[in-house]
Amino acid sequence: MAGIAIVLDLLRKKPSLYTGQSLHSYGLLSATAAASAAAAAVSAGTPFASRALFGISVAHCDAGAAFSEDYISSIRRATANIFQHDSLKYGVKEYKIVLKPLFSAFELRAFAMTSLRSFLMFYLPLLEPHSTTEEDDDEFLQDTREESHVDLVIPFKKSMKQIIRETTVVTTRRVLERIVVHYVSQRMAWKLLKDVPKSAVRKSERRMPTLVYFFSVSRTTFRGHFLGVAASWLVQVGIEIYRYFGATIEEENDDDLDKAERVKALGKKVAGATVRCSASLVFASIGAGIGATLLRPSAGQWIGCAVGDLAGPIIVSVCLEKVLHVDL
Repeated sequence: MAGIAIVLDLLRKKPSLYTGQSLHSYGLLSATAAASAAAAAVSAGTPFASRALFGISVAHCDAGAAFSEDYISSIRRATANIFQHDSLKYGVKEYKIVLKPLFSAFELRAFAMTSLRSFLMFYLPLLEPHSTTEEDDDEFLQDTREESHVDLVIPFKKSMKQIIRETTVVTTRRVLERIVVHYVSQRMAWKLLKDVPKSAVRKSERRMPTLVYFFSVSRTTFRGHFLGVAASWLVQVGIEIYRYFGATIEEENDDDLDKAERVKALGKKVAGATVRCSASLVFASIGAGIGATLLRPSAGQWIGCAVGDLAGPIIVSVCLEKVLHVDL
């Protein structure tokens, strides 16, 4: 500011330099720049030597502009409304985690579906027709034939074991969900407990490319299906360990060779359970992505996940048996 004031004092001492013609011809100073410099000097409180050039009078006032109380209160209310508006909540995402009941497997509908599926699994093979073989001539002479009786107790026991196994897996998953909520970050817990079919529907509404949508649904299914597969693995390994210790307690007089063979068999069963569960998780994720891409997002994801969950262990077991001659 002091430099601008000195330049203007020099212009005052040499009037020929700041005439209208010289100003426009030589481009030394424009009227707008001079006016802004004068206003800056006045606002700064410094003496301005060329104040008479512009023919204006400047008055200093220390008092601020007087506003009414109503105006100030209205300004405050408007400012508060702006900062309280929802549109300013950038980058804040709420993770809504809804935990299912701990004993949800024993609810009426879920338990009925589990029981029906288990009984059909072991009783339907009994309804298959058996091929009858031709009998010898001597057997035709017999008046009575021995009737083959179907044992219904063994399928019933297997069905009960399957019901107990499935309810144990679901309950173990509910326990794992609560452990995840307490000991894992909220964002990761939300990803592991996300409702995958609804997530597939939301992703389809974003109009993603096909490959991006397939990868996104597969990744979400991998995360959402992880706790279920982990619960199944824990139950399978727990059953094998229980059988191992049960056999060890019953046969206390075994030699070291038998114990080593049992430990080896236990390790093989644990490895087989790990491979099967890993295959189930991977194939379920891939199947969910394919189903959601080809079919409706929600139903396709569910169907693809179920098919992959069932087919994955079978495919891996057959491949390992044919290629590596490993029996799982």
